[in-house]
Amino acid sequence: MEENKNMENLAYEPENYSYKDLLDMKDKERYELIDGELYLLASPRVIHQVVVGEVYIQLKEYFKNKTCKPFIAPLDVRLSGVKNDNEEYNVVQPDTFVVCDEEKIDSRGILGAPDFIIEITSPSSETYDHVTKLNLYKKYKVKEYWIISLRFKIVDCYLLNDKNEYEARTYELTDEISSRLFEGLTINLKEVCEKNKKLLLEEENEPYISNT
Repeated sequence: MEENKNMENLAYEPENYSYKDLLDMKDKERYELIDGELYLLASPRVIHQVVVGEVYIQLKEYFKNKTCKPFIAPLDVRLSGVKNDNEEYNVVQPDTFVVCDEEKIDSRGILGAPDFIIEITSPSSETYDHVTKLNLYKKYKVKEYWIISLRFKIVDCYLLNDKNEYEARTYELTDEISSRLFEGLTINLKEVCEKNKKLLLEEENEPYISNT
C-alpha cells in the first residue's frame, strides 16, 4: 500500500473524521481513515502496480467458480461494518483482498472486514503496513494478512489464531507462498520478479522514508 502521512501531504488537520466526512471531501486525493485520522495515499510506483496486478490475477484464477471473491484497489473497505457513515472511523483501500461473505459486498464497496488482505509496501509505507495496518487488521479480525515488501524482497504472512493473535511466517519474494487459510492457494512472484529486475533494483535503492 502506498502511503504518506507527512503533515505537508495531508489536506486536512488530523481530527476525528468519519466516513461521511471522507465522502464529503471535494479534493481528488485518495485517503484512508484509521481511528478517525486521515492518511493520504501517495501515487503508486510502477513496480507496485505490476506486482498488485500479478497477485490479483493469481487470486482471481484460484477463486474462479468459488464463493469467495477477490478485489483490487481502489475500493473502500468500511472495517467496522456499521451502516451509519457518521459512525465509521476506519476505512481502508487494501491493495488486493478476498471477501467470502457476500452480505459484506454492497454497491459502495465492502461493509466489514475481508477474510484475506495483501498489501504491497513502498519506501514510504513500510511502518504503516507493518505496524499501523497490522494492528488495525488484527483488531477487526482479518484472518490472513500478507505484507509484500519489494524493497527488502520478503513476504510476511500473518494468520489469526484462536487467541486473536497473528502467527507470522516470512518468505523470500521469489518463493512459492502458500495460504494457510485457503487450501491449495499459492502465490508465485518469481516470474514477475525476473521480468522486472530493473524496477525492483530501483525500489531497493530508493531512500527509506519513515512514516512514524
